[in-house]
Formats: sequence, structure tokens, C-alpha cells
Amino acid sequence: MPRQQQAATRPPRRRSYDQFCAAARSLDSVGDRWTLLIVRELLAGPRRYTDLHADLPGVSTDVLASRLKDMEQNGLATRRRLPPPAAASVYELTERGRGLLPVLSALAEWGAPALDERRPTDAVRAHWFALPLLRVLDGMTHAGVVEVRLDEGEFHVRAGGGAPGAGGDTADVDGGAGEPSVDAAVYGDGPAAHADARIALDVEACLALGRGELTLAEAVGNGRAEVTGDGPLAAELRGE
Repeated sequence: MPRQQQAATRPPRRRSYDQFCAAARSLDSVGDRWTLLIVRELLAGPRRYTDLHADLPGVSTDVLASRLKDMEQNGLATRRRLPPPAAASVYELTERGRGLLPVLSALAEWGAPALDERRPTDAVRAHWFALPLLRVLDGMTHAGVVEVRLDEGEFHVRAGGGAPGAGGDTADVDGGAGEPSVDAAVYGDGPAAHADARIALDVEACLALGRGELTLAEAVGNGRAEVTGDGPLAAELRGE
């Protein structure tokens, strides 16, 4: 009786470039599809799995679970249980994971010219525009929380303080898991519990600010942005 030929098995997936190079080592951890976008979401603070899945349209549940597991193993994220009555688990970035903020900011700056036109298939979330605004708002002398209102929704970011996430006493950014996020969170989805200033503008003006084609003072002066608030941060944003 002829022996049955065994089906060829695929070799296990390589998880390392095996190169003694800092860039290669970095890509070993964050080079997989979706990983950096998960980091983008977690920079807003602790997130439930269901919230992450909702704000990452196109990712399958299996891939999301696999990437989160990899991020835990690579020391980029941790999972913890919220105290009652929430009774839910959330994912959050470790200090090493939060160190990817400059990487994402640089990628956002590099990729900004590709946003000249929105494709019909493009999903959008308001807080995805936080990264381009961080560089603009970080230059403020006064620190605080700025609530940003677009037609697509609202988000809030830290302003001033010399570096993203280093805001003053009033800079409490709310995480997406229904509780204040860790101090290192630099932006959050939705309106702020307390905002030192509010900016209303459209996506085109927001992108122009991020690309350096427009200053905030120019946007306010020509009516492309409106700043409200009574404190020193709001006055500085208005150019007063």
C-alpha cells in the first residue's frame, strides 16, 4: 500500500529580523500591521478591548487580540482590571509604549501630505487629528487642556508644559475607559471634563495647522478657527 504523503507544514512565522540594528529591533516590536495604530489609541489612556475594536475599523478580533498579546509580551502595554462597579479590563501603555509618541508624531508629520483628499472608503475619528495638533499646542507658554471641536466630533489634548503630556495642574486628560487616564496620556476622545480653552475648526484648517501652512493666530484672525475661554491659555491661543 503506497504511503500517504504528508501535507507540507508551513514554517513558524519569524518574529525577528535577527539584525544587530536598533531600527530592526524596533520593527521586531512595532513593525506588524496595526500595532502602531493600537499605540495611537492607547496614547489617549486606558481602553477596553471593545473600544479599541470600535476605533480601529478594519481590524479583525483575532488580529487585535494577537497584537495586544504581542504588545504585552514586548513590554509595550499592560492589561489591568478596573475596580467595581466597572468590572472590566483595560489595556494601557507602559512607559516604553508611551515612548512611541515621538515616533507616531513624526509619522503623522511625514504622512500629512497624503491627506490632501479623503477617499470614499476612509474611516475617520475626531481624535485621530490630535497628533497633528500636539506640535502646535505644545509651544504654548501656558499649560492646560484644550477641547477641540470638529464636524467629525470632539477630542481634547494637553497644551504647553514643554512636552506632550507634561501639562500643569489643570491638565487632566480623560481616558477612553470612563476614568481619568494616567498623567502621561496626552489626548482623549470626546469632550474634556474640564477644559481651559476650546477650539472649533474644520478638518482642513486642523490639517493646515499640523502641516505648518497656517498658524493658530492666522486661523483665528481669518475666521477658520474660534477659540473660547477666559483663562490665560485661551487668551494665548487667540493671540492676545
